[in-house]
Amino acid sequence: MAHIEFLDETIRDGQQSLWGMRLQAGMALPAASWLDRTGFRVIDLTGSNHFEVLIRHCREDPWAMMDALVEAMPRTTLRSGMRSNASVTFKTTPDALMDAWMRQLNVHGARSFWIYDVLFNIDKMLRLAKVAKEFGSEVAGALMFTLSPVHDDAYYADKVDKLSVSDDIDTILLYDTAGVLEKERLTTLLPAIVAKARGKKIEFHSNNILGQSGKAYLDSIPLGVTILHTASRPMANGPSVPSTESVAANVELLGHTHSLDSRMFAPVAEHFEKVGKAAGFLVNQHNEYNVLSTLHQIPGGMVGTLKAQLAQHNMMDKFDEVLRETAIVRRELGYPGMATPFSQLVGIQSVLNIVKGERYAIIPDEIIEYAAGYYGEPVAPIDPDVLDRIMSSSNAKTVLDNPPEQPTIEELRQRYGTTSDDELILRALMPEADLRKMREAGPLKRTYPLMSSPELEQVSKLMKIANSPVVKLTTATMSVSLRK
Repeated sequence: MAHIEFLDETIRDGQQSLWGMRLQAGMALPAASWLDRTGFRVIDLTGSNHFEVLIRHCREDPWAMMDALVEAMPRTTLRSGMRSNASVTFKTTPDALMDAWMRQLNVHGARSFWIYDVLFNIDKMLRLAKVAKEFGSEVAGALMFTLSPVHDDAYYADKVDKLSVSDDIDTILLYDTAGVLEKERLTTLLPAIVAKARGKKIEFHSNNILGQSGKAYLDSIPLGVTILHTASRPMANGPSVPSTESVAANVELLGHTHSLDSRMFAPVAEHFEKVGKAAGFLVNQHNEYNVLSTLHQIPGGMVGTLKAQLAQHNMMDKFDEVLRETAIVRRELGYPGMATPFSQLVGIQSVLNIVKGERYAIIPDEIIEYAAGYYGEPVAPIDPDVLDRIMSSSNAKTVLDNPPEQPTIEELRQRYGTTSDDELILRALMPEADLRKMREAGPLKRTYPLMSSPELEQVSKLMKIANSPVVKLTTATMSVSLRK
């Protein structure tokens, strides 16, 4: 029997997969104390794309949000995610800016990080890990899992070997974005990983897109996994990870132990279900098994993006065709792992192929950069005909004549006109117009208005009465003031 540690994904991957990263501080702060007292090994807090969405769509300062949540959860180690070379938009990012980002996340209180690179630029991953160690932070080296003819057990074992040799890597994180891992593959993959992990703990994160990740978690325990990633039930399942409630119960039934206080589960779940419904976001999701998902392997959060792009062109009837096209494009581009940024790049190219009615008629600059090796070496060769189309596209010469630069941190500060690295990161991430609107929105809101209104709570109670078969709703019953 094993002792299982839990890592909470409610306010990071849960809201990323179900809410499109639109979680604001006020949506999480009322539940922060309960989460903090639950007994998680780590609570995953934020990622770089969350910063962008908060500024552009929510008009909220991500540093202020992070400070508030860190202050509200003093008992638990808090985590942030880092892509090794592309955390500012989907383009490659200068090393100096990435290092500054890592330092500032530590300055603001993160003390655990998962660092990943879909093309496994190990040197960049280890460089960032070393920066995190300046603050004594824990670092998980991530294996972004994907099914393909070239991503075999030996491929992943080699990456674990190169990561675990570093003293700056504390755990190995097996990250299954598409939720495709089943017992048969786990039975060979995990022993290969454990054999190269040099005794470091193995974490497992699996998005429950196919509805089988909860079973995969249980199957992984006898094979060496001791840290599982889960989320509060309303924020779990579907494209998110399995629920803490179900996994903890199943772990107990199998005779394993954990340190979670289950009394905290209900208030956290009730809070996020209420917030999600009030904001019009998805909660309490479940997916059915779909073989097509094993072919395109699009992460759950990206599915919503594809639907939005098709809706703009009044082509929602083409959604399944786009999914099939995604599987083809992924193969033609050399099987990049389907995680940010490549899930977006492959998905966008597939949408363009369908919308235009001609494959590769339009090719985004980022696809050209990928083909040119700016993100790193592709796992498998790009289809020669497709590579020719990419390199002969209208913008290819411009992209190739402007390879990624590597300015110093001093040059970046001068370029963006600031000596504050907090401000530097925001200015590098977003246009000034968006930052100005964020600042004009005022200070951080610590509660979500629809949640905290006593009047709306009263309306909710009255609506429940109205739906009762034995109560007649009258005009007098509804005489409730809606004044603030």
